[in-house]
Order: sequence, then structure tokens, then C-alpha cells
Amino acid sequence: MTSKDIINVLPYQEPFLFVDDITTMSSEGITGHYTFKKEAYFYKGHFKNNPITPGVILTECMAQIGLVCFGIFLLKDELSENNQPQIALTSSQVDFFLPVFPGEKVTVVSEKEVFRFNKLKCNVKLLNSKAELVCRGKISGMLAS
Repeated sequence: MTSKDIINVLPYQEPFLFVDDITTMSSEGITGHYTFKKEAYFYKGHFKNNPITPGVILTECMAQIGLVCFGIFLLKDELSENNQPQIALTSSQVDFFLPVFPGEKVTVVSEKEVFRFNKLKCNVKLLNSKAELVCRGKISGMLAS
């Protein structure tokens, strides 16, 4: 399964797709990128005259790459064209350290903590283009093919 295959299976579309590409994937982890578009809808009100990416959007980006894309990769042998994955976020705990501004490219690195009984739990971090830690945390979800 290629990174394009994974992105095509995602249950998201613009303007709520926060995955541009996947650069590495294995049974132990996944790394991907996203560039936050300057014209994204959420910058209009967050914050006046000083737009930054909302934490909930950063968490969503981390979940889409670090949990959903990773889960699709782990389930690749069970998926078919007619069998789309079912994915539900069950928990997230994220600490934030730096802002992400409009137009900024970020990297999400996810490492599997546990995957059993269709529950995936990952340690996920988001880095800015300077490789500085923006946020990190644990994200869990239930997966089914």
C-alpha cells in the first residue's frame, strides 16, 4: 500500500483533510506532513489580526496522520475497495508548546504503543519546519475493516 493509497482511503475531504503526504510507514510507526493553507476557514476568527492554528486542528492533524493513516496501513491486508475502514477516536491527551501559523508545514511522527483487539494507541508528536516540537501526546482509537 502506497501513501497515495492510504490518503485515498481516508474518510475526509477538503476543507477537513489535514494530510498532504506520508513519507515513512512501518508496523511500528508512521511519519507524514501537512501544510496549513493561509486561506483556511479557521484562521478568520482565531485570533483577530494574529491568526494561529487552533489546538483542536493540530490535534486533528496528528490524529489523521498518526492514528488514522497508521491504522489504515496496519489494516492494509484486510481492506478492499468495497471495505472501507471504520475508525473512531477514543481518547487524546496533547500538550502544546509552540504556535503554528498560516502557511506553515508540519511533520507528524507517530509511534505505536499498542495495537490489539483493534485498539491502536500511539505516541504522537508534531514538529514545525524548523524541527521544533509544537505538541505531543497520546492518541487512541478503535479500528475495524
